[in-house]
Amino acid sequence: MVVSLANIQPIVALIAGILILVVPGLLRFIVAAYLIFIGLVGLNIIPLH
Repeated sequence: MVVSLANIQPIVALIAGILILVVPGLLRFIVAAYLIFIGLVGLNIIPLH
C-alpha cells in the first residue's frame, strides 16, 4: 500500500476525533499539531513521496 497524504488525513482525523471525545482538553493540542504537520508538508519540509 502506498502511503500518501490522501491516506493519512482520514486516519489522523479519526484518531483526533476519538481523542477529543475521550479527553476534550486535548483539542487545542491536537489542532495545533495537525496544523503544524500540514504546514510542514505543504512547504515540503516533510516530503511524503
